[in-house]
Amino acid sequence: MGLGRRKDKASRPWRLSAKLLIVSSVATVIGFSTICASVMIDMRHGEGELARQTLENLASGIDADISRNVELFDLSLRAVASSMVMPEIDQVSKPIRQLILFDHAATAKHFGAIQVFDADGKLTVDASTLDPVPENRSDEEFFQVHRDRPDAGLFISRPMLHHGAYAIVLSRRITDADGRFRGVVAGSIRFSYFHDLIGRLNLGPGDIITVFRRDGTVIMRTPFDLDMIGKNLGDLPGVKRALSEPSGSYSGIATATHPSRLYVWRDGTRPLVVMVGKPWDDILRLWRTEATRIGAIMLALILFVLAVTLFLAREIGRRAVAEDKLEELATTDALTGLKNRRKFDTAIDAEWRRAARHKTPLALLMIDADYFKAYNDTFGHQAGDEVLVGIAICISDAVRRAGDCAARYGGEEFAVLLPGLSSLEALSVAETIRLKVQQWSGDPSITTVSIGVASLTPDTTTDWSGLVNAADKALYAAKAGGRNRSVMASIPKLSLVA
Repeated sequence: MGLGRRKDKASRPWRLSAKLLIVSSVATVIGFSTICASVMIDMRHGEGELARQTLENLASGIDADISRNVELFDLSLRAVASSMVMPEIDQVSKPIRQLILFDHAATAKHFGAIQVFDADGKLTVDASTLDPVPENRSDEEFFQVHRDRPDAGLFISRPMLHHGAYAIVLSRRITDADGRFRGVVAGSIRFSYFHDLIGRLNLGPGDIITVFRRDGTVIMRTPFDLDMIGKNLGDLPGVKRALSEPSGSYSGIATATHPSRLYVWRDGTRPLVVMVGKPWDDILRLWRTEATRIGAIMLALILFVLAVTLFLAREIGRRAVAEDKLEELATTDALTGLKNRRKFDTAIDAEWRRAARHKTPLALLMIDADYFKAYNDTFGHQAGDEVLVGIAICISDAVRRAGDCAARYGGEEFAVLLPGLSSLEALSVAETIRLKVQQWSGDPSITTVSIGVASLTPDTTTDWSGLVNAADKALYAAKAGGRNRSVMASIPKLSLVA
């Protein structure tokens, strides 16, 4: 008693010192971490805001240039569409008609010639020549859209090969005074325009500029990727927002192969929407340098705490390992390696409650080695132990589900708990075990097993002892019936699970 009191007194100061050290160390680290985290968060927020403003200015500049050129080209299309419905237009000569239609048309090196197609899709007027080569565009998307939708307005096509160059086709419907479809006036803006526009910008290696059509179709992209041109990205979260909000930003991953970026767009109500993206790695590069320096200080504090708490953690780990070993020893049969009776009782109690809650069957096999006492008396305890180990191995080979519990119930008797199995399913498992033992022994005179099988659906008014008793009675019936067999229990008072 005196020694125990001395040990208790000796351990108390250490416990108090360890707790005080841990509390003081954690408080110090939390204090410094809070201050450093606050400073780093403010710095990061500032870098993000600066990048957002820069990208907004870039997107606004690109959007303004594209919108201005699209608007100028659209004005030319409107003028041609209006002139084509004048009654006098068909009565003048071709040179005069060209002058009337295209005198005020916008011209630039990146603009394609404006063309007029009649209601059947046949080319009738071409700004580049008085005698256009016959062609029919009735199967083109832009023609069909205007033919079928009087309210289409300005339509911008998907990127396509137009007159030998990649371009987008801008078109408008020609409608006469009676509202009838008279044809389509169309022109193109070549990709060279976008290349020249974006080529003047000083972009980072990871920066992305994408021009979308209103339905999410990619019109142009930098860095240029032909596989992306014409692809519809309207289902991506960032693109959905860009097409539904006048302006804004989005942080995320455009596709699985791209890094996380900050995306900014301006005036998403226009026919073409410009989205500019910059990788967060580039935005936060300077911030990470400062964060690394501050993090080094924090790391020194953390290492200090780790050094102080290492001994305690090691001791706790040793204690946990020892407790696990004790638990294993307390629940495992030393001879067979199966669970022992104590563990089995705990398992069947838990499974019984679970099965009662979920209204599922619970099956039990009671297994007994035939003529084991005579074999043990004849050949000795060591030979008898080998037989028990062999039976245990056969049981383990046949019972592999995670929820099953195979245990040495006592002496030469074993129990197998099978949650969720009906009587017939449990009988099948029992037969598998019996045949494995029979095959392993090779000679019925060495050993076989008799098995009692019981399965029922528990309810809250009964306990698991009824299941054990039923399996025991079935085992006795197997013994009485000549051994080396499996017998299914009859449970008159409970609902047998078929």
